[in-house]
Amino acid sequence: MAEGLLRKKIQEQGLLVSVDSAGTSAHHIGQAPDARMIETAKRNGTVIEDLRARQFTAKDFLDFDRIFVMDEHNLKDVLQLTDQEAYKNKVRLLLSILPSHGISAVPDPYYGNASGFQNVYDLLDMATDAVLKEITND
Repeated sequence: MAEGLLRKKIQEQGLLVSVDSAGTSAHHIGQAPDARMIETAKRNGTVIEDLRARQFTAKDFLDFDRIFVMDEHNLKDVLQLTDQEAYKNKVRLLLSILPSHGISAVPDPYYGNASGFQNVYDLLDMATDAVLKEITND
């Protein structure tokens, strides 16, 4: 969802920014997002059904200037892929960009109801706005 939101906003603003998303495990490689998340995105004007899962690799440290993760588990998994401090400094929790919200991890709505997916969409919408503000101010 974060990738879809960022892509939409980057296109709307005419920015030249590369965005990609990846999981930390190989469980869903090649799969589309959860149907409930696709529906939530569509209802909010964001297209994500064309996205496919891939696994984060050490090469991503070279390819991206910023690496945002959804929770502490993902943070640990990504940081284990490098011993270089410069690469580790690229990685942070996505919601750390919204310190006033008081939560550090994006909730996993998988086992909940539709309101959980909307909650995640709303959090990611705010967070991606903040990411773009940070990028355009650099």
